[in-house]
Amino acid sequence: MKQPKTVRIGGASGFWGDSSVGAPQLVAGGRIDYLVFDYLAELTMSILAAARMKKPEMGYATDFVAVAMRSVLQDAIARGIRVVSNAGGVNPQGCADALRALADELGVPVRIAVVTGDDVMPLLPALREAEPPLRELQSGAPLPARVVTANAYLGALPVKAALDAGAQVVITGRCVDSAVTLGVLMHEFGWQPGDFDALAGGSLAGHIIECGCQATGGLHTDWQEVPDWAHIGYPIVECAADGSFTVTKPEGTGGLVAPQVVAEQMLYEIGDPAAYLLPDVVCDFTQVRIEPAGPQQVRVHGARGRAPTGSYKVCATYVDGFKTSAQLTIVGFDAVAKARRTGEAILERVGGLLAARGLAPFSATHIEVLGSESPYGPHAQAAAAGVREAVLRVTARHADKAALELLAREIAPAGTSWAPGTTGAGGRAGVSPLIRQYAFLLDKASVSPQVRLDSAAVDLPPLPGAAPAADAAPAPAGPPLPVEEPSGPTVEVPLIRLAWARSGDKGDTSNIGVIARRPEWLPLLRAQLTPQRVAAHLAHLVEGPVTRHEVPGIHAFNFVCERALGGGGMASLRNDALGKGMGQILLALPVRVPAAWFPPA
Repeated sequence: MKQPKTVRIGGASGFWGDSSVGAPQLVAGGRIDYLVFDYLAELTMSILAAARMKKPEMGYATDFVAVAMRSVLQDAIARGIRVVSNAGGVNPQGCADALRALADELGVPVRIAVVTGDDVMPLLPALREAEPPLRELQSGAPLPARVVTANAYLGALPVKAALDAGAQVVITGRCVDSAVTLGVLMHEFGWQPGDFDALAGGSLAGHIIECGCQATGGLHTDWQEVPDWAHIGYPIVECAADGSFTVTKPEGTGGLVAPQVVAEQMLYEIGDPAAYLLPDVVCDFTQVRIEPAGPQQVRVHGARGRAPTGSYKVCATYVDGFKTSAQLTIVGFDAVAKARRTGEAILERVGGLLAARGLAPFSATHIEVLGSESPYGPHAQAAAAGVREAVLRVTARHADKAALELLAREIAPAGTSWAPGTTGAGGRAGVSPLIRQYAFLLDKASVSPQVRLDSAAVDLPPLPGAAPAADAAPAPAGPPLPVEEPSGPTVEVPLIRLAWARSGDKGDTSNIGVIARRPEWLPLLRAQLTPQRVAAHLAHLVEGPVTRHEVPGIHAFNFVCERALGGGGMASLRNDALGKGMGQILLALPVRVPAAWFPPA
């Protein structure tokens, strides 16, 4: 009897700067059919745009060619492994040209396709005059004057078309992270734009592997249970024609593939799990099941899909003045108090110098004492204030670069002026442009993706029509889910005893996925882990509303916290600008449970 077809895809990169070991490991030991790479965080686009302004042939993720492809191109082509990557950044053709030069150097014949059309900068003049006026998705602000980049998140159809045409390597610019995987699966299984459940499953497969080792134990709450970090395996998805898949990793590698690890990654950096908006499909992950399928294997199934909307999300970036951040180490008794007083003195001194020079005050400043549990705010442990080594971090914004250069010069004098035990100044801090993100929606009809294979145009099918508003809306709510208050003798424990959690960012929004360690604990968590209580616990960090979304298929919640990251990305003055620690802070929340759940040892 013929075995059902499966497609094995390895995820070799979660961001520009990921380890160089991923691609060689997957090609050598993964038995994969495809190798996919995700490089493009939102702010990476601004970095790449700046690189291209200096050198027109730049503007792509150079590591893809110089490191990853140099190490595996010969073996990948010899083994029939095809490659899809969004390393093209703001210059996909430049990336393809560099890869072509490498292939010629190595004597490897290869067919390279390039996907373009995501750059919507030429549309901005007309959008400024549009009625109704263009507004930012989160803040409602108008389009700023000094836009650096503006790229639509393309979907998977151009990748499918490139593979259908025979490409062995596909290089894209901006696309949704999961599209590099979904395009592969649409090509292999012949999925059509209306196969919404399959498209949702393929998108979830791409979402699981788009962050590299986060699917194989990286960032796992129970980090001590994850073996052999140094040789951690990069993720592989074995995908079936119905959209289900199994997550695994190369044999003999470190890391951990387990339901709780994959569940953490499923909720990472998404909003409403019932309506995860992608260009090709609106995904509903609420009834997804994640189950053990063997040693280091987890089966994922149950994703559902609906017709996509008629818009692309566009991520623009713009310059809003300048920023600098500097650090000092303070050693000895009262290190935390000495560090804070030092920071305050620096800002007071520089404030006076700015006034004397006729410069405006800083538009924003932030003092953190790292090592004193500063991200925990009022929940910091009292003992943290008594540490005998702390790192002072002073950050500021200003419209004038000269004001921040003055601040940078006034950090080192603290080493001889004030607190005993001051050290670690290092070199003078640099001043960089402050890049903010600006997200908006754009009618798909305004964007024209293009595919070229070895310089020849590839025909793209027309995009499917958008769903009516009623079809795009979430399904009606079901019956009320059970809520349970503890009865009898109780004990208070931190949330980490009851749940796993992971947090991430989208602009100035942070999301925290919380998964119950036991399904039967979920009703009690539902009663105690309310949006109001989470908002109160994180009130020192979160300025906007907190929304709780149910994910009953994996016994979980997803908390979406708005205006939570001090502007997010490079705009934030915080040390944890991307909200990576917010899940850890929430896991310290006290929860009252029946004493029988945790009897004394």
